[in-house]
Amino acid sequence: MNPVCIVGGGGTGIASAYDLALNGIPVLLVERGEFTSGTTGRHHGQLHCGARYAVGDPDIARECLLEARILRRIASQAIEFNRGLFVALDADDAAYADAFLPACGRAGIPARRLTGNRARELEPSLSRRVRLAVEVPDGTIDAYRLPLSFLASALRLGVRARRFTRMEAVHPTGGGLAVTLKDLTRGSRETIEVSAVINAGGPWAGIVAAAAGCSLAITPTPGTMIAVAGRMTDRVISRLRPPGNGDILVPQRLQTIIGTTEWTTTDPEALQPRREDFEMLLAEGEKMVPGYARGKLISTWAAARPLAGRSDETGHARLSRNFEIIHHNDAPGFFSVIGGKATVLRAMGEAAADAVLDYLGKKRSKSSADYSLLSWRDVFRKGCLT
Repeated sequence: MNPVCIVGGGGTGIASAYDLALNGIPVLLVERGEFTSGTTGRHHGQLHCGARYAVGDPDIARECLLEARILRRIASQAIEFNRGLFVALDADDAAYADAFLPACGRAGIPARRLTGNRARELEPSLSRRVRLAVEVPDGTIDAYRLPLSFLASALRLGVRARRFTRMEAVHPTGGGLAVTLKDLTRGSRETIEVSAVINAGGPWAGIVAAAAGCSLAITPTPGTMIAVAGRMTDRVISRLRPPGNGDILVPQRLQTIIGTTEWTTTDPEALQPRREDFEMLLAEGEKMVPGYARGKLISTWAAARPLAGRSDETGHARLSRNFEIIHHNDAPGFFSVIGGKATVLRAMGEAAADAVLDYLGKKRSKSSADYSLLSWRDVFRKGCLT
């Protein structure tokens, strides 16, 4: 059987490769850069329990809760289950608790209301302005180690993984598809027959689809993030209000990250953080944790979300945070995965694999939710990547 070619070596592509290999399908995974070097390696690392979405989208909230629990079970080496606090700094925030707590309950998310004083006992660095808080089972993802754990497990199952390899074209053949690949280190090209293609290009998915002669409704939506030195909290700290800009603080090892902002672009290449975002992000962090804005700046960066849909002429469309698997009518066997978030990478890989299995007339025999992943270290210990 010809392999399934997966284009994009971020979390979604790697999880798709692992899921297909787990079900006995040969896989060729190609990434034009280093694995996880796109959006996957640049998010702020929150493991969403779903509380952020409970009021606005309970279906996504329930999905996040389920996937967060699965990841904690199968990839504990890459997850810190440090929990989270949604904090109210003013009367509007406090009033939002009346909608937030029941919404969490309906989504099955454990949520506990705390006084401001009790919240500061748990997190002494919190502002004296915090008048109440809600504790939820959020956590922190290691943005590199989690997808690499999926990759180590995929390589053990025989997935062929190629870095610095660009997919340049998809061609129909009598029995399926063929892909033209360029080795960016040597400049050589080759054409390989495949049984199907999964486009997991993230914000570049539209470009990948165009190489197959397909159009794709996707809007790369970048956001700015800032990391300062010091683990200022142990828990993930979020504002108790509808999701907005600069409302999440994530402790990552010995630094604290604030995110994020949002704008749209037609070009996901060479993204730079917007300097006009810096003052706002630091100020929002300072409101929750005094001293944040005066912390030693470690880094600033931008990452683009691959959101489903098109922005309107003003650039302010309501773009979906959910994910979609698209089987393109004009290219049978060519599938695109768009949308989603880091917490649901396993579910996205599973859904993409299901679509391909159905296309190939194969039945699922195993679920990736049932098997612990290898350590991310095994990618390098076994010499699978060069």
